[in-house]
Amino acid sequence: MQHFSSALSGLALLGWVYLALFRGRFWQILLDERDTEPAVWPSIDIVVPARNEGEVLPRTLPSLAAQDYPGAWRILLVDDHSDDGTGEIARRYERVSVIVPPALAEGWSGKVAAMDAGAAASQAEFILFTDADIEHPADGLRRVAAAAVARKLDLTSRMVRLRCVSAAERLLVPAFVFFFAMLYPFRRANDRRSRVAAAAGGVMLVRRRKLDEIGGMARIKSALIDDCTLARAIKDAGGKIELTLADDIRSLREYPGFGDIHRTVARTAYTQLRCSILLVAGTCFGMALLFLAPPVLLVTGSVLGAVSWGIMSAIYLPMVRFYRLPFAYSLTLPVAAALYVLATIDSARLHWLGRGGGWKGRVQSKTPL
Repeated sequence: MQHFSSALSGLALLGWVYLALFRGRFWQILLDERDTEPAVWPSIDIVVPARNEGEVLPRTLPSLAAQDYPGAWRILLVDDHSDDGTGEIARRYERVSVIVPPALAEGWSGKVAAMDAGAAASQAEFILFTDADIEHPADGLRRVAAAAVARKLDLTSRMVRLRCVSAAERLLVPAFVFFFAMLYPFRRANDRRSRVAAAAGGVMLVRRRKLDEIGGMARIKSALIDDCTLARAIKDAGGKIELTLADDIRSLREYPGFGDIHRTVARTAYTQLRCSILLVAGTCFGMALLFLAPPVLLVTGSVLGAVSWGIMSAIYLPMVRFYRLPFAYSLTLPVAAALYVLATIDSARLHWLGRGGGWKGRVQSKTPL
């Protein structure tokens, strides 16, 4: 038993040394930069896929309508067959045109189909895909466009600041962003030599020419994780992508309880793992080794367990501070990891039952595996 504990402690420590030193500095906060503004501003259409978002639109659409962008721009809200008056609410706002897409075609995910309907109505040089729950600063469009032009980007993505107010959000939201960055190190995604490709769906500015080159949204029509799938398609086609964190673009989506975040993760986790039970098992083992073993080993008196937990907490701290939480939250990653492991297992269960990918009354994975 002592030998097993020592081996486990050693493996966990090696894992954290690798993550701290050799995983693309994923734990360091990478914020968007301000770029020199172009002499000629490109035309942009803002496409907002929205399904039953009537409650949040009065808080987010005004921020979009108030953009100070110097070039030609407009807002295309795609009312994805809502039954809560989403379209009627959107029509109240200046610059907003409402599009009603055709019935969802076989083989398409709902959000991607809505994004496709918005793209089909656009002739602009760039399309900004943004979620209906995102509140934008007045210069948000100007800044992301300046970055795209200055750095010749085909996909410019910003991971917005998620809401972090409730107890569930404070425990799990910074951990979610940390795990995402660990899986898709931002600096590697931004490196054209790296195979890593990622984007955050809250804000994605796409060069229209490159979108057409990859075959439009039809290229990713069945994707549940549309942002990273689109980034993969664009990067594979030789496109240049960029993903950073944004401090002043905010998601207003509320997650009052732990069950709300559990359901959100369970919706796509199994898809993220390519619907493979082996990957689910491997992920759960890896998460247990890295995040759960160190505190357990510490209780048994393992010095290596203490060192591992110390490294874990140290590299989690920048994300904790980014979300303006007390230092003590840097010690909570093992608890958050355990809850995410449970959500991952539940994601597989839902897909096996033919109930995977549920969102706003739709189930995207209808066929049991």
